[in-house]
Amino acid sequence: MKAVVYKGPRRVAVEEVPDPAIQAPTDAVVRITTTNICGSDLHMYEGRTGVEQGKVLGHENMGVVEAVGDAVGRVKVGDRVSVPFNIACGTCRNCLNGWTSFCLRTNPTEGVDGAAYGYANMGPYDGGQAEYLRVPYADVNLLELPPGTEHENDFAMLSDIFPTGWHGTELAGMRPGDRRRSATRRTTPRARSTPSWCWTTSCRWSGPRAGSASSACTCRRTPGPPTRPPNRGGSASTTARFSRRGSAWAPDSARSCATTGSCAT
Repeated sequence: MKAVVYKGPRRVAVEEVPDPAIQAPTDAVVRITTTNICGSDLHMYEGRTGVEQGKVLGHENMGVVEAVGDAVGRVKVGDRVSVPFNIACGTCRNCLNGWTSFCLRTNPTEGVDGAAYGYANMGPYDGGQAEYLRVPYADVNLLELPPGTEHENDFAMLSDIFPTGWHGTELAGMRPGDRRRSATRRTTPRARSTPSWCWTTSCRWSGPRAGSASSACTCRRTPGPPTRPPNRGGSASTTARFSRRGSAWAPDSARSCATTGSCAT
């Protein structure tokens, strides 16, 4: 099949590569009908990551299921599907607690939890800027769509950019009628019936993993004092913005979020 292959900084090529195949009973193979170029792909293209030459790029994909493994029960050949960019097993401790972007089972890279298609340090998985794509744990990682070809460009947004934007809007506390939201904390926070605690559950590593200046961690509100999440350490009741300190990443600031307002830093 033909695929977009990384050849080095600012060099990609459309080349013939082996067709993907079912490697595990939980796999599916998807024939790609639409795929996007994500802004995150530019980090690799411009040489700011350690992505290996020969990697097939592309993590915003949709298509039609061509083949399934013996253990796949929900997804069927012929289904039209969106392929969310994260790859999760669905049964590890983090997945069961909702942190599928930090799946403990899908990435063999030392010190890295979570996996994705066609991306640096996110596991050995080829991307979908290609004719076909292998999807591990297909019953967990495929979103079924209405059959046919309608709304193709709209459904293509579901794999990454639309839920990313929606999630950010939810975290910002936007409501109908809001025209803009300042980066600073509101002086008159919305009233809440009980204090809320914010705690870091995950990070969108478009900053540190790509070598840019900073990255904001996701903040999750709970109605009471939170318990420590089972993924990487750190205080369960703080949120922080990270910047490079020498060769490492460290928080610029962190504060307790047992407040009645928003938890932006």
